[in-house]
Amino acid sequence: MSAAQQTTDDMAPPPRPPRGWPRARIVGYCLMGLWILAGLALVGYLAAAWNLVWFEKYIPTYFSGLKVTLMLVVISTVLGAILSLPIAYARMSGNKVLSAIGYGYVYFFRGTPLLAQTFLIYYGFGSFRPQLEAIGLWSFFREAWYCAILAFSLNTSAYQAEILRGAINSVPKGQWEGAASLGLHKLQTLRKVILPQAMIVALRPYSNEVILMVKGSAVVSLITVADLMGVTRLAFSRSYDFQAYIWAALIYFALVETLRNLVAWIERRITVHLER
Repeated sequence: MSAAQQTTDDMAPPPRPPRGWPRARIVGYCLMGLWILAGLALVGYLAAAWNLVWFEKYIPTYFSGLKVTLMLVVISTVLGAILSLPIAYARMSGNKVLSAIGYGYVYFFRGTPLLAQTFLIYYGFGSFRPQLEAIGLWSFFREAWYCAILAFSLNTSAYQAEILRGAINSVPKGQWEGAASLGLHKLQTLRKVILPQAMIVALRPYSNEVILMVKGSAVVSLITVADLMGVTRLAFSRSYDFQAYIWAALIYFALVETLRNLVAWIERRITVHLER
């Protein structure tokens, strides 16, 4: 090929993109259209089934149930975070006994349904009333609220321990070596060097766990806790109005979306140095 021909080829315009929309975009627009139609249908149903008397009577109870749900999630998440620290340490320990205990704990609570765990604690311990009264624990296990807190804390601690372990392991080993060369001992290295980096990695999984806790909190209504789903079931049993569950779904959806956007905002703020 001559130099003139090569120059001409280099100056040629790039090939035109294929005509028509990509298939993925068409599917996306179709799905968006379906969601819009479903939303319009829901709005139309609520407008047609609007019952002011029902709304004024039961909606205030929804806010009290939402308060119970938020308290359950916040308390369980905090207690689970505290419990996850020794569990994560055991999982990362070189001691085979500690590692086996941590693995067994995580394996059990991640491998069994939250509903089954809640029933085991509420109904299971309830069958040992004389023994629990003898050691002064019956006042705790006879209350559905305390049993729900215990079940959710144990469950989320297993998930949070694995999130924390994975986040710490994602930090390069060179960070440990660099901190050691500066004379920092392991606890200082973990607190000042490793955890700040690990928390950035763990933020999104932690937010997913909290969202799952919010949606999973509905199971406590089966053990008589008056959370959001509990008051919803009560409202439906008294009115037989299906919009009771629609309003509950909308409140859960709004709560989850609020948490998701809040975490996204926090993630943008703490990772602004990575974008520069």
